[in-house]
Amino acid sequence: MKTKAIIIPILMLLANALADPTFIANKSCKSSFTRSTENCKIKYNLMKKIIYVIVGLLLSTNIFGQTPLTLKISGEIPTPLQLTLKDIADMPHTTAILKSKDGKSHTYRGVPLQIILSRAGATTSKAVHGKNLSKYLLVKCADGYEVLFSLAELDSNFTNKKIILADSIEGKPLIKARGPLRIIVPGEKKPARSCFQVTELIVNHAKD
Repeated sequence: MKTKAIIIPILMLLANALADPTFIANKSCKSSFTRSTENCKIKYNLMKKIIYVIVGLLLSTNIFGQTPLTLKISGEIPTPLQLTLKDIADMPHTTAILKSKDGKSHTYRGVPLQIILSRAGATTSKAVHGKNLSKYLLVKCADGYEVLFSLAELDSNFTNKKIILADSIEGKPLIKARGPLRIIVPGEKKPARSCFQVTELIVNHAKD
C-alpha cells in the first residue's frame, strides 16, 4: 500500500506537467529528435494518455497493494488448503458466545473448526479413536502466539461445544486488532485460547 501511495501521486503530477503548455514549450521539445512544435505536442499528449492508463490500472488492481489474507491449513492432512476470507465467508456459519475481560457477553459468528478440518481431509467424526486421539491442531497467529487443541475437542462426536473460527462480532467484521479471523472457545474460564489474527492451522500427531 505504501508503494502505491507514493507512485500514483508522482504519476499524476507528471501527467499534469505533460498537459501544461509551459512544460510543452520548454527546451526538451526543441531537441534534434523533434521536427516541429506540433509533433512535440502530439508526443507529450500521447505520453499523458499512457500515464493516465497506467494510473487507472494501478487503481483497479492489487499490483501494489497488500496480498489478500489467506488462512493456511497444513500438516498431516491429505488436502492442504489456502482459504481466502471469501472462501471462509461462504462456508456454513454458526454462533458462539464469549465474555470479554469486562464480563460482557459478545456473540461471534464463524465456521466450526471441525468443518474446516474436514474439508482439508483431517481426521474427524468416527475416525477419531485409538491412535488418532493423540492428534492435535496447532493454531498460529500473526504475532507469533500459538494455541493447541486435541482433535477430539473440536469433534461433535465428543463434545457439544462448538469452537469456531469467527469472522464477525455482533454482525460486524472483527476490528483489525482482533481480526480478520479469531478462534472463539466458549465456556472456558480464561479466553487465552480464543486467539486472534489467526493465519495458520496445523494438524499433527503427538509423538513419543
